[in-house]
Amino acid sequence: MKIIGITACPTGIAHTYMAQECLEKECLKRGYEVKIETQGGLGIENELTDEDVESADVVILAVSVVIEGEERFANKPTIHTDVDEAISHVEDLVNRAVALAKGE
Repeated sequence: MKIIGITACPTGIAHTYMAQECLEKECLKRGYEVKIETQGGLGIENELTDEDVESADVVILAVSVVIEGEERFANKPTIHTDVDEAISHVEDLVNRAVALAKGE
């Protein structure tokens, strides 16, 4: 399972990176491949490549603001949520993403 995503919060500082860390830890704990792009106060970091998007099974957009490049995921199963869910309910969020990727 390969999960990719973007995290972004209004100030682009703490919650953006907290959400990224939570998603990465949960996915790695389960043995999933994961790459999370952040769109924060420092701009876009860990930018997802076309290859990342193409090979992904599912996309998690844990964003509380408008992000750049959302159109990249038009043909991918995508969950839209906010950074708070990625931080506080990451297990449930990853469960939903996996179910979506499997068509459940």
